[in-house]
Order: sequence, then structure tokens, then C-alpha cells
Amino acid sequence: MRLSSMADYAVVIMSAATRHSGTCAHHPEDSRLSRISAAQLAEDTGLPAPTVQKLVSKLTAAGLLQSTRGVGGGLKLARAPETISIADIVEAVEGPIALTACLEQGKHECTLEGGCSVRPHWPQVNAALRGALAQVVLTQLVEEV
Repeated sequence: MRLSSMADYAVVIMSAATRHSGTCAHHPEDSRLSRISAAQLAEDTGLPAPTVQKLVSKLTAAGLLQSTRGVGGGLKLARAPETISIADIVEAVEGPIALTACLEQGKHECTLEGGCSVRPHWPQVNAALRGALAQVVLTQLVEEV
């Protein structure tokens, strides 16, 4: 199993935004006040600007980034980095974390669906996978190794 390129890039973008976050002299308790532009994120990560823009839109819609227009505008983390998990980022880009499509509403692609003995157990597997990804938060990804 592998993350899609877009989910991988979203994690890279959120990590870059986290590294950019600093403290503001007026609000030292809030490390989310530093803003960065999508162009800066593209430059910092080496990702194409259109890809960054597309992912920034998804991450903003999911409430992980906050976007402000105008002078002093830009992007900032919408929540503290220690509260944003890899699961949150992957779900913002890919939707619910699941190893199989058979549990999704309206998906009927499997020929075994009617009599599959494994299907009732997939929610437990999916929950375990999501739980593992939820254990890793952004602050862990920006620590020096």
C-alpha cells in the first residue's frame, strides 16, 4: 500500500508550513501567526506551483490551513501542529482512509460483494490503519532526526 503522490505532497506542504511557523512578537503563545504564500511553499518544497495551489485549496477546505488575502496575507496553519495528524492530511486529499472500496457508499465494483466473508471485518482494519496514521502529528515530522 502506498500513499498517492497528492497525499504525499500534501504532507510535504504541511510540513513546510509547520517549519515556517514561528512566534509573533504580539502573540508569542500562538505559533500559527506566521504566514507563507503558496509560491513560497512551492519554492521551499520543489513542487510545481499549480500542484501546491490545488493542494492548498483542499487543505484549506478541510480546515488544516487558513488563507488570508491582501497585505500581510498568506497561509498559516489553522490549528496547532501537534493537533494535525497524517490521517487528517491524507483524508483532506483522498477522503476517508480505507484499504478497500467495497465499504464506500454506492461502490459496487466487487464480484464477491454479495457473499464476502471478509467484508464485515474491513472496518476494523481501516480503523487500525487510520489510528496508526493519527498517531503521527506534524511536529514529529519537522523534528531533526
